[in-house]
Amino acid sequence: MVGELQRSVGKNIRRIRLSRGISQEALGAVVGLHRTYIGSVERGERNITLQTLEGMAELLGVAAMELLDDDTSAQPGATPSA
Repeated sequence: MVGELQRSVGKNIRRIRLSRGISQEALGAVVGLHRTYIGSVERGERNITLQTLEGMAELLGVAAMELLDDDTSAQPGATPSA
């Protein structure tokens, strides 16, 4: 389905950001985006570049691949079980 990955990425960013106590404004400042844009990414309304994904992952302290994982039950920093 179109947009499914986009929504998964957004959910993962929000879940991990909240678990780290990072505001949308702080995350946006590091990657050069406004907090409202970060909110729209988290809601799955916007498609981000891989460069932005890498920047967010770095700030959140996770591998970029973790943000692409569609297993929303995964905990931040945990590796999905096979």
